[in-house]
Amino acid sequence: MTTALPFYLCLAGPTAAGKTAAALAIAAEHDGEIISVDSALVYRGMDIGTAKPEPHELAAVPHHLINIRDPLDAYSAAEFVKDAQALITDIHARGKLPLLVGGTMLYFKALFDGLDDMPAASPEVRAALEAEAAALGWPAMHAQLAVVDPVTAARLAPADSQRIQRALEVYRVSGQPLSAFHAQQSAIKKEAARADATGASALFSLEPADRAWLHGRIAQRFDLMLQGGFLDEVRALMARGDLHPDLPSMRCVGYRQAWEALAGTSPMAELRDKGIAATRQLAKRQITWLRSMPQRQVVVADQPGAQNALLHAVRPLIHTHHKRSAP
Repeated sequence: MTTALPFYLCLAGPTAAGKTAAALAIAAEHDGEIISVDSALVYRGMDIGTAKPEPHELAAVPHHLINIRDPLDAYSAAEFVKDAQALITDIHARGKLPLLVGGTMLYFKALFDGLDDMPAASPEVRAALEAEAAALGWPAMHAQLAVVDPVTAARLAPADSQRIQRALEVYRVSGQPLSAFHAQQSAIKKEAARADATGASALFSLEPADRAWLHGRIAQRFDLMLQGGFLDEVRALMARGDLHPDLPSMRCVGYRQAWEALAGTSPMAELRDKGIAATRQLAKRQITWLRSMPQRQVVVADQPGAQNALLHAVRPLIHTHHKRSAP
């Protein structure tokens, strides 16, 4: 369950909505430190394809939870919650503003609502599932899931290998469906966790009024990545020899498509279109997540002066909740 924390400010939004620049402006004005809420930025050596802040941006304001994992090693939502809570407390104790910024909505939700007490990953069970999937295909594994956990199966696509595998793993390890663990998190616990979190924090979201504006920025950024050496970055990751396309790091948007193109399993000529399409799908999922968070305060990302509007909106909250409680 989420523990009582000092005041912290959250800035979420879909990819390419302008969060990095806005966060730097808030941190500069209010003596803040940025805690990254991004499941891709944790990985070292994955700079271009993740749109990681530039070195001068990282130097301008203290950043946390960036470059903390090798791409071979996973980083879970539970680890994020533990790390973020410790950082929020430490940053506040030093008189700084904890500013959580990113687009991994699962991390925000885990911090706000707490996590289900699900069984830990089992390498043995996971390996067995991968072997079955190699022989039968993921649609057949999805059909297995539909028998033991129809609730979870109903919300997953038959090709969603990562989530199907986890749901089957939970069932085989515990004997209970994943949906049962979700249900076990009682309304009282969720409300208590949410009250603790939102009472001590404020969530702002940069969201576009015109989806075409965001699509244009996504395409422009992907083109800049390609021009900036993204394929060379992925070649270097492939050349290590210990990484493979099923790792969480290599499933990040853009990296999966680049890996397939470089490996020859997908035409190189289609990389740009596939990468942009995957990023647009990510943005769509992020916006759907955000709309399930009624406590958020929306700033229209494509309005003129969006950054100034955000700065204006956060000032009174920071003054009331952070400045008065600073040690």
